[in-house]
This record gives sequence, C-alpha cells and structure tokens, in this order.
Amino acid sequence: MTSTYSIGVDFGSLSARSVIVDLKTGNIIASAVKDYPDAVITNHLPNTSIPLGKDWALQNPRDYVTCLIDSVKEAISSSKLAKEEIISIGVDFTACTVLPVKNDGTPLCELPAFRNRPHAWVKLWKHHAAQYAADKLNKIAEERKEPFLARYGGKISSEWLFPKLMQILDEDPEIYQEMDGFIEATDWITWQMTGKETRNSCTAGYKAMWSEDTGYPDPSFFKALDPRLEQVVSEKLGTDLLPVGSKAGELTAEMAQQMGLLPGIAVCVGNVDAHVSVAPTGVINSGTMLNIMGTSTCDITLSDKEVFVPGMCGVVKNGAVPGYYAYESGQNAVGDIFAWFVDTQVPASYFEEAKQKNISIHQLLEEKANQLAIGESGLLALDWWNGNRSVLVDTDLTGLILGMTLGTKPEEIYRALIEATAFGKRLVIDTFKKAGVEINQLMVCGGLPHKNQMLNQIYADITQKEISIAEHLQAPAIGAAMFAAVAAGKEAGGFTTIEEAAANIARIQDKKVIPIPQNMERYELIYQEYVKLHDYFGRGENDVMKRLKKLKATSKKEGVNVC
Repeated sequence: MTSTYSIGVDFGSLSARSVIVDLKTGNIIASAVKDYPDAVITNHLPNTSIPLGKDWALQNPRDYVTCLIDSVKEAISSSKLAKEEIISIGVDFTACTVLPVKNDGTPLCELPAFRNRPHAWVKLWKHHAAQYAADKLNKIAEERKEPFLARYGGKISSEWLFPKLMQILDEDPEIYQEMDGFIEATDWITWQMTGKETRNSCTAGYKAMWSEDTGYPDPSFFKALDPRLEQVVSEKLGTDLLPVGSKAGELTAEMAQQMGLLPGIAVCVGNVDAHVSVAPTGVINSGTMLNIMGTSTCDITLSDKEVFVPGMCGVVKNGAVPGYYAYESGQNAVGDIFAWFVDTQVPASYFEEAKQKNISIHQLLEEKANQLAIGESGLLALDWWNGNRSVLVDTDLTGLILGMTLGTKPEEIYRALIEATAFGKRLVIDTFKKAGVEINQLMVCGGLPHKNQMLNQIYADITQKEISIAEHLQAPAIGAAMFAAVAAGKEAGGFTTIEEAAANIARIQDKKVIPIPQNMERYELIYQEYVKLHDYFGRGENDVMKRLKKLKATSKKEGVNVC
C-alpha cells in the first residue's frame, strides 16, 4: 500500500499546531506551531486603550487564518512531501469559542464600524463575563422544567454559546442585530477553507443545548429569556448540522494556493479539541475515561446508554464516536494552577537551584515534592483557581489552600495543588459511578502526563484507577487528521470509519500506572476531608468565595492610604 497523508490542525488557546500524519504507519511526518499574534485579549482591545471588563477573554479571528496558513506551509515544507500525496485536512478547536459574522463569513470585528466594539470580537472558551446570563438562563430553565437541563448536569455554563450571545444582546444590542450568524470558531475556520458555511453537531450538542433527537429548545423558551431571542435559532444559528467525520466540502483554490495544497482535497467538518482526541488514544468503546490534560482538563467518557449525571458538561449521542453516547466533564484549571504557582509564589532561590542542576523549575519541585510522605505537609487545597466546571458548574468559585504554617515549603504547596486536581477528578468519577456510568480505567493525554511522573502516580492512587498514557503527544491534531481521512473516504486513500482509522493510528504506552494499595488507603482519608471542604464551600453552605469576589469587583483602588 502506498502511503497517503492527512493534515490535522489543532487550534488551542494560544497557538495553532499542524501535523501531517502517515495514514499507513500512523507516524507524524512533520509538524509546525504558530502562536497567535494577539494571544488572549483580556485587558484592552489590540492597539487601543478600550478596556475590557473583568473575566473577559477575547481573540482575533485573523490570527486563526494566519496561523493556519503559516503552520500548514511550514509542516509541508519540512515534510518534503509532494502536495499530491496529501488527501485531506481537518481542524479541532477550543470550545465554546464563538464569533459574530456577516452572511459571507466576515467577522464583525473586521468591519471598520465595529472594530472598537469588544462584543464584535471572538469570545474565547474561558470568557466568563457572561455568568450573570448563565444564571438567568438556568433560573428560567429550572422554573419551566426544561428537559434539556438534565443533559448538562442541571446547569448551563457561562462558557457556552447562549450565555455569551445573551451578553451581547444585553450589553451591545447593535452587534446582535448586525450579526447574521453566531458561529463556533471551528466551523468558521472550516468555512474559510471550503468557501461555504457548515456547522458541526458536536459543538451544537455540547455547547448550544441541541439534541439529535429533539433539536434546539422551543422558541418559547428563548422568548422567556428575552422576547428578542424568540427566533434566535433560525436567525443566528440555523439547524443544518453535520456529524463528526463528515465532509464539510473541498479546499478552495485560493486557500490551497496559500497553504501549498491541492485544491479540491477533502475538508472535514470542524471538531472540538477534547472530543477529537478519543480516536488517537484508542478510546473508542465504553468503560474508559479519557483525560485531556493541559492548562485545563477535559474528560470524555463513552457509554452505550444515556443517563443524566449531575454536574456533567453534557452527554451527546454520536458526540465523539458514532454509535456511543459521549459524556463530557472537566476541570477549569489544572496546568494553569501549577503555572500560576511557579510564576508568582516560588522564591528566587529555587530557580537558582534548578539552574545549577540544569533542570526546569517544575522538575525541581517534582523532585522535592516526591520526597514527601502522603499527608506530611498537612495541606489540603480546592482546585478552583478558575472556577469549577464539574461537578458544581460555577465559575464564581475560587481556589483555597488549607493548613498553611510558617514552616510550609513551596514543594508542599506544589504537591497539594497536584493532589487537589486529582481529588477533583476522583469526585467527578464518583459522581459518574453513582449515576450509573461505570469508569474502569483512565486514559490520559496531553503535555502534563508526559512531563510529570509523580502527577501520574498521584492520580492513580487518588482515583484508584489504572492509568494508560497515550503515546501521541499531539492527540487533538492527530485526531483531526484521522477524522479528515474518514471524510476523504477509502477511495481517496483514507478510511471508511473512525474505528478503522484508530486501528492504524492510535498509540498507547506499554507501561501502565498502577495504584499503590498503601497510598490508596492514605489518600482515602484525605479525600474524605476534600469532599467535606468541597461541599461546604461549593454547595451553598458558605458562599464566602462569591462574596469576596463580588467585593473585589466593586472595590476602588483610588484613595488607598499607605502608612
């Protein structure tokens, strides 16, 4: 069999990564990464003094196009392949990352009239300024006993499409009126490649309250939110959705010329970074939870049945692999917590020691923390530095470290933060089990599991599950390439099904991480304390975190007296 190749492009929070996959061997032939010039926009609009509010997170859609073209061109150049050998291209994206557009796909922020209007820009997944809109949506949905709420664990997140759209309508109604569509970035960048609009069922199901069986909620629900929203689906979204692995169209001549590809090759329907990762990790049946671990963690669990799990992000039929219900859960901050600690809390002497040992600061902290006995630090933390995704679905919660003394050392805090994220994962698993979704083992992928072996063992000990580690470091991009090869089809040198693609391309490390019995026993005691702390601060018994956050938002820095 002559090798054919497929390109996958993973659009993360800060960069786009293109990989070229050999469909015969499963090997990555070449890859390239390009950072977004404007990165994440949080303080003010680019090249202006126009301020953004608290919890805003925007992006520039032109960065996506630039990084798509440049990363693909660089990968092709380093691969030495002829463009005739590449049969398909597909993308995955963070979600819910959305933008307002005109009928021809032009983002409103690229029109001179709206360039200086924050709501005309892309709202990144971690834009949390729409919490008030999510609260209103959830309250009305609960009052109306809307059945869709159960599919999302009882709450709709502020990160999702409709709260973000409600915020636009509330704060800048002209932007709402002027947009012809509100679209996921994964669909928008696919549109740029094919020249025609298509929308995927994955993000609609997980982020926009759509169901394959019942569609979107009834217009009467949207009218109850705001009379101007009654026809929001037909006016701003549309109902024509394509499942994952479908062909969105063919690469236009203009984009082919810019990227160095043949015009007319298959372009796959847009996908989501977490859900597209199941295929390259081999998670294509029930019983295994996939943890995609990076700055945050997203979990995907497949099952042959649909049940409603409190606090899950959603369950969607055919959401990740055809034939299965795919459950999504996750944690809003994991790697970001460790990065925050290193960037702001670790003393200079530790950096100097790491430099002398010629290792990274994370490696030094891991080395020191690994010498600690379980419970030796006396610390317990809640992993809510960026709110809680599962199972509380509340972005107004904040982080906490309990048990600090004058003798507390940086490595003790570092370990406690890792343990906190693992306790959070255990609570998610226990919630799924209680609802009737069995999770027998964990599969992990992403940067963290490959960098920190102590973290892997802590997760195994706390969750009491064996952990397999995906071999592919760039699972989302590879998954996008795999689904693109399915979209291309067997006759073009691709695959008929994603299962067939996984048999060729999925890679898992031989060595598993096995829970250590004595560690499990010790951690079980601390986990019970974590659950008490979690429920006390997270389930309404003490809302001090929310009161402090509100106080912070309304405080004024002027007139502060310095003694």
